[in-house]
Amino acid sequence: MSQYFIAFFVGGLFCAAGQVLIDKTDLTPARILVSYVVAGVIAGALGIYQPLIEYAGAGATVPLTGFGCLLAEGVRKAVNENGFLGAFTGGLSSAAAGVTAALIFGFTAAKLARSTQKM
Repeated sequence: MSQYFIAFFVGGLFCAAGQVLIDKTDLTPARILVSYVVAGVIAGALGIYQPLIEYAGAGATVPLTGFGCLLAEGVRKAVNENGFLGAFTGGLSSAAAGVTAALIFGFTAAKLARSTQKM
């Protein structure tokens, strides 16, 4: 099976589950997004998300659960290297590149696509 198909399929399952939660529950999209991150942190901390990443690649790392897993992995490594202080710095340092890229691209898009006031 093509790696692209697997990534698309797994990522699509995450999206479909989120859409079902939006349609069938009273949860707000913000709570669902936070739940995805927390689920990724828990699955990453327990070591059960890494096999999914190895199987699905970007289909597992791009959704918010992948961000949560990245945070958990960063904390784990930082605690091993720096002790208790790593619990506070590990998640930030592991996700710094992605967050920085999102900020730069968002800022650039905002500058290039100036909005106009609607009347």
